[in-house]
Amino acid sequence: MEVKKLFIIASLLGSVAVSAQQKTQTPAQLEKARKKEERKEKINQMIKQEEEGALVFNKQGSFSFKFNTDGWGMFYERGKYKTVTKTNLWWIELGEHKHPKEEKVPTISASGGFLIVSSYIYGKRNNFYNLKLGFGQQKLIGGKGNKNGVAVSAIYGGGITAGLLKPYYIEIQNPTTNKQEQIKYDNNDNLFLDPTIILGRGGLTKGFGEMKFVPGAHVRTALRFDYGRYNEVVSALEVGLNAEYYTQKMPILLLNKEKRLFFNAYVALTFGKRK
Repeated sequence: MEVKKLFIIASLLGSVAVSAQQKTQTPAQLEKARKKEERKEKINQMIKQEEEGALVFNKQGSFSFKFNTDGWGMFYERGKYKTVTKTNLWWIELGEHKHPKEEKVPTISASGGFLIVSSYIYGKRNNFYNLKLGFGQQKLIGGKGNKNGVAVSAIYGGGITAGLLKPYYIEIQNPTTNKQEQIKYDNNDNLFLDPTIILGRGGLTKGFGEMKFVPGAHVRTALRFDYGRYNEVVSALEVGLNAEYYTQKMPILLLNKEKRLFFNAYVALTFGKRK
């Protein structure tokens, strides 16, 4: 009986000690414990959602390569998880627009006893590049259902655009001096438009120092199909539409109408990571 009494007394003293310790906790300690419990509960919910095939993460970063109906592009994108269905995005993109009537003309010329095969685009006045900074959202339309499924998301947003015009150079055999020269288009330049003296395109880096900046804006809307098996990896196919407007008409190809508004469709391959 004495042992039993001692056990009961020890239990009561332990309970009193725990209660006293809880009462002596400061408000800051209590708040810290509450936040810890909330984080634990949130992690448990995220694990459950991931097991059900949902895209659950805090941040994501990805690279994409775009094939446009009027050119090409590549962009880097960052995402911040907001809710199970919404992610805030920002992106930076570099691309090039080509005129739909551009055609490569093959050329063959002789130099030092060798035949040189080249090509050029007749009447091309400028290479038209674009640099974009955009902000938007990714909204989950349909989850994977399981890890082997495909998640479908809608992407929408827009931002500012820098149009970059680089003069297009060609190489010619000048009939007056009989020397080879690299020239760009100058108003009413007969040499630039005479196909009988054109040897091919100029150097790839020629004209970058003469690039002209034209400000503009863009909007983007797309559907993204994420087929990645693991939640930590971004593997997706994106199909979308893009529109850009510039403050002046963009001269790309001579003898064709210049315009400010550019509209295209695209397909992009996206790869990245989530954490």
